Amino acid sequence: MAHAVIMPRQGQSVESCILTEWYKGVGDQVSRGDLLFAYETDKASFEEEAQADGILLARFYEEGDEVPVLVNTAVIGAEGESVEEFRPGSSAVDEEAVAAEKPVEEAAGVIEQQQILVQPAGNGKIAISPRAKKLAKEKRVVVEYIAGSGPGGRIIERDILEEIKNGKRLTPLAQKKLEGEGLVVPGEGKTPYGKITSKDLVESSQVAQVQPGISTGGNYTDEPLSNVRKIIAGAMHRSLQNSAQLTHHLSANASRMLQLRKEVKNRINEGYAYNITLNDMVCYAVIRALKGYPEANAHFLDGIIRKFNKVNMGLAVDTDRGLMVPTLLNADDFSLPGLSSQLKELAEASKKGGISPDLLVPEAATFTVSNLGNYGVEMFTPVINLPQVAILGVSTIILRPTVLEDGSFGFQPYMGLSLTYDHRALDGGPATQFLAEIKNQIEKLSPELLSYKRLNQ
Repeated sequence: MAHAVIMPRQGQSVESCILTEWYKGVGDQVSRGDLLFAYETDKASFEEEAQADGILLARFYEEGDEVPVLVNTAVIGAEGESVEEFRPGSSAVDEEAVAAEKPVEEAAGVIEQQQILVQPAGNGKIAISPRAKKLAKEKRVVVEYIAGSGPGGRIIERDILEEIKNGKRLTPLAQKKLEGEGLVVPGEGKTPYGKITSKDLVESSQVAQVQPGISTGGNYTDEPLSNVRKIIAGAMHRSLQNSAQLTHHLSANASRMLQLRKEVKNRINEGYAYNITLNDMVCYAVIRALKGYPEANAHFLDGIIRKFNKVNMGLAVDTDRGLMVPTLLNADDFSLPGLSSQLKELAEASKKGGISPDLLVPEAATFTVSNLGNYGVEMFTPVINLPQVAILGVSTIILRPTVLEDGSFGFQPYMGLSLTYDHRALDGGPATQFLAEIKNQIEKLSPELLSYKRLNQ
């Protein structure tokens, strides 16, 4: 009996995956457990194993194709068996897919898996899910210049809801003219943010047609955005648009931190198993500070502020694919050595592309740390990962003149700390006190923390 090989769902937020490599060809003998193909989401890579013995009778997608999750990708069976009933697009397969997806959609609000391509007013094509397309048409939302947050930059329902929330919609008359008179909406930066009236529409000939990757005659070249860059751009733009962000800057004396780092290096030479970094120490200090300021360990949602009892630490990681922010769940359960080990595993999984997509969504973390100290940055303004209410930026350590404990004048190492917080959820006074507590936790780091034990012991 033939068996279908489906594209797995890796996380509730994933609608489709890119099939990157086939390990088996049509006609090859396959045994249970053999690797069939490799695939990736926008930020993570996986491999699919065969669940049955037989011959690979058909492959419905090839390398480089974007495949909706839970859709038949191949068929394994006995030589001569028919594969037509498994082919995507057949009525039997469609009915089965609808039946399988319906409870998932009802439970998690998952958007339909098929991808629809629509021709925008400008150049290129727009990837948009059916559910998002339907909602956009009903609510008169212009989709041409939306940076989609779905896999591969695809526009999904939450992107349309975000546009509706911010009032960027066509008036009924503008929609009528857009559909019937060959007019278009001008590109980003020319359209007022708010209602788009018929007066805002222009002739299509007035919109510059610039082909990506081709020099336009000037001393530059236009390059298309990568999928990851589209996702990052969309997330950062929405964050700044939809929150009241303010940043406070403060410096912490890093003398004890540097002394502790030196102690770690000495112990490593003696067989100590944990290479605890300065960033690990900062994250540990932040976790300790958050336990005293739960209002910063929170999400700002519609009508409520959700304060969390546990700290789920988001850590900004620079990878070859772009910026990722994986989450360490229950980070407050770990000692400093344990936290260091967990953060290293998390960062390594992100760089290799093996991180679970569910740990990359902003909703997974309750607070985020972004460290640019290794790049020599002395001060910066981090952007909040909504719906989180705050993020800490960590800068490089620099020597500053100060009065020493014995009253003499000298230089001390100081680390820059920048707390960006959502003023809708957190007032300036508590935010400043929280930042001061992070400073306090950094300045009282001691060698006793190098012993491996749970944080709550």
